[in-house]
Amino acid sequence: MEAEFSARVRELAERRDAVILAHNYQRPEIQEVADHVGDSLALARLAAASTAKVIVLAGVYFMAETAKILSPERIVLTPEPEAGCSLADSITAEQVRAWKAEHPGAAVVAYVNTTAEVKAEVDVCCTSANAAEIVDSIPADREVLFLPDQFLGAHVRRVTGRKNLHVWMGECHVHAGISPSELRARAAARPEAEIYVHPECGCGTSALWSAGAGDLPPERTKVLSTGGMLTAARSTKAPAVLIATETGMLHQLRKANPAVQWEAVNPHAECRYMKMITAGSLERCLRDGVTEVTVDPDVAARARRAVEGMIS
Repeated sequence: MEAEFSARVRELAERRDAVILAHNYQRPEIQEVADHVGDSLALARLAAASTAKVIVLAGVYFMAETAKILSPERIVLTPEPEAGCSLADSITAEQVRAWKAEHPGAAVVAYVNTTAEVKAEVDVCCTSANAAEIVDSIPADREVLFLPDQFLGAHVRRVTGRKNLHVWMGECHVHAGISPSELRARAAARPEAEIYVHPECGCGTSALWSAGAGDLPPERTKVLSTGGMLTAARSTKAPAVLIATETGMLHQLRKANPAVQWEAVNPHAECRYMKMITAGSLERCLRDGVTEVTVDPDVAARARRAVEGMIS
């Protein structure tokens, strides 16, 4: 069945001149049939570099919007237009404008997990992989507004030591649900394991504090983006690794290093929005050309500057 599905999808993609980009949190069968699998930054770069007539973005809706922003002349399709994001929904463009009015002159940095309308209101976007680097590039005496993820913002503040960084109190409901106590308990039960923690996690900040205090092994505790996890996976010599992020990430990690036992800190940390994309919806998307993603041209033009700043 899997081979038949893959053959049908590849034939449909070739017929439509489509490239299939899938996020690391997608179902394994979607990851396996995609042309490329990656994190938000990788998908943004791949969308911009693609020469295919059609981009199929197997991820949540803001990711498809980002592809359209970078490739306005291309057709961008999403297999599931209802695949939203609790983090992106935690701030609106109107709220960004109001926050900016309270801090005139501040630089506004937005995590890429935001709507096109929000991106259009900010100075630059970032991912979890380059957030600290981007904030560090802003003059030290200039205030910074960081949105929308409070846990990634706290991580950036700690890494950069920046005192004039203001953080919006949004969160991803999946990552927020991975608790510090759960992480400590799993680490205690697997003393031989390394620990990879995504900075969006509710346990991210406390993980480093716990490592510093000796409650977690500091030499084996790493805060990493999903792309960073994959890079670390290829070279780790640990017999086991505990992963604090959405469980879809386990598929790529197990492929990268099958000798390691990869285990989720919270096996129930599953994004229902990411999992809304199924084999059937991907096949329908390619067969029928649905659903096309559109972004208002003025919004896209303003958002493009912020997204291109992230990529560069």
